[in-house]
Amino acid sequence: MGIVGWIILGFLAGVIAKAIMPGGDRGGCILTTLIGIGGALLGGFLATALGFGDPIDEFFDLSTWVAAVAGALVILFAWNAVRGRRAA
Repeated sequence: MGIVGWIILGFLAGVIAKAIMPGGDRGGCILTTLIGIGGALLGGFLATALGFGDPIDEFFDLSTWVAAVAGALVILFAWNAVRGRRAA
């Protein structure tokens, strides 16, 4: 998958993760894309480490999207936890 594919996958995974995660997250398009790209990398790494194969190989593969969104949810949860502590 090329760099443009990673950016598109990251943006869409970030948007899906923000739609799933409750709360008023006010990050913009760039933050959403970075969370999604990081989530795709994290999800792919964790799935490989747990023995599920290499899920981040094809753009239109379901395992790619599941791993990317799951990783983005983890990163978004951590981001909200860190940001919430600073505001308090």
